[in-house]
Amino acid sequence: MNPVRSGLLVAARSSRVRSLIEALPPTRTVVERFVGGDNEDDAMRVAHVLRNSGLLCTIDYLGEDVHDDVGAEVTVSAYESLIPLLADTPHPDVSVKLTALGLAHDEAGAVERARRIVRTAATHGVSVTIDMESSALTDATLAVVRTLREETPSVAAVLQAMLRRTVSDARELGAEGARVRLCKGAYAEDDTVAHGTRAAIDVSYRQALDALWDSPGTPLVATHDPVLINYTRQLDLRHPRPFEFQMLYGVRPDEQTLLARCGYAVRVYVPYGNEWYGYLTRRLAERPANLAFFLRAMASRH
Repeated sequence: MNPVRSGLLVAARSSRVRSLIEALPPTRTVVERFVGGDNEDDAMRVAHVLRNSGLLCTIDYLGEDVHDDVGAEVTVSAYESLIPLLADTPHPDVSVKLTALGLAHDEAGAVERARRIVRTAATHGVSVTIDMESSALTDATLAVVRTLREETPSVAAVLQAMLRRTVSDARELGAEGARVRLCKGAYAEDDTVAHGTRAAIDVSYRQALDALWDSPGTPLVATHDPVLINYTRQLDLRHPRPFEFQMLYGVRPDEQTLLARCGYAVRVYVPYGNEWYGYLTRRLAERPANLAFFLRAMASRH
């Protein structure tokens, strides 16, 4: 793994580094680029701007690694408040991290909280995507997705192409008819479970996408990589079928709009809330351009 990327992913879990970065004056500039705001009103303003540009959205209430019931219930309440507001946006969706629902300390409780969010969402015509986190949680996360899909088949899973298991998981979830967001992955992982080079990850991505494309499932193609975007467009020319492109808020916004104007469904992942640190450091680790933006913002304040 690239040493800069590796260092940033380690920093994502460091409370000391977090305190240092949060205290830097330019940090807010970077946060505003990649995060939809501090509260649901901010997030909804972004959702409406995206709608007016012909873009769909999925909204994520930021937070992870919650280890108490009180914090987990705060997350549920945030989604229960947000979901009705999304009902007037096109094909609305929310993204949910299971560790924000207490998965790490109470798996059964996390499942029940996820079920409450899914039921609220279904009432308002909003779909739900269960985010993927580190590889240690992959089995538990996919088990929860399958449990939720028994009652609400529209619940989507997320797979990370960087993991060696992902092509197999894509075949299985596709055969089950699941909606599957396929991304490259944004967590620090050991070589025993993850591909160590960009080239190997790209091969894994294409193989997993092929498996989803040829299945009854729905591919949600989460990438900013021009090569993979073009690969997807070629698949669509040869074998048209329902799918979405998915991209992150603040990353290649011009490309998002261009794809939408070409007639593709493009969904933008919009996070909001105060717990932005882990999310931001993973975005900086993913692309050198993101890190360069942060460094330019720092330089402009001195």
